[in-house]
Amino acid sequence: MTAEPTAATPKATPSECPCRSGKSFADCCGPYLAGLPAPTAEALMRSRYSAYAVRNIDYLEETLLPETRGDFARKEAETWADTSLWTGLEVRGTEGGQPGDTDGVVEFVARFTMNGKPLTHHETSRFTHRDGRWYYVDGTLGARPRSGPKVGRNDPCPCGSGKKYKKCHGA
Repeated sequence: MTAEPTAATPKATPSECPCRSGKSFADCCGPYLAGLPAPTAEALMRSRYSAYAVRNIDYLEETLLPETRGDFARKEAETWADTSLWTGLEVRGTEGGQPGDTDGVVEFVARFTMNGKPLTHHETSRFTHRDGRWYYVDGTLGARPRSGPKVGRNDPCPCGSGKKYKKCHGA
């Protein structure tokens, strides 16, 4: 009989990576959870998702920006990891976060089932690169607010049709 996972014993690692990259765990998030620095903000975000799936709570804490670790709600993270079946991850967009960048943003939707009910967690997360490692800074629930110039009703439509916005895409 196998013992249930505890804070000290993560869940067994899967063969397919929980982040649904299509790669094996050993070729995707596994090396990062074992200590190798993630090369991009997206790779760190994917590995944090996988850490919930395999219940590696220490990794979740270690990948927080060091000055924010005091705010880490370990018990809540353990409960979320324990009571959820992690069913998929969709990366909706990234900005920066590549090798050579100092900051990055990743918008994602994490899918999971809790108490038999399918749920989603949609977040736009900020990351920073410091001392050779990417760290999670913070996140905002929901889609990233889009920025751009506000188009007035009587302005030309930005699609280039030559019509007023209100007569074209503003209708």
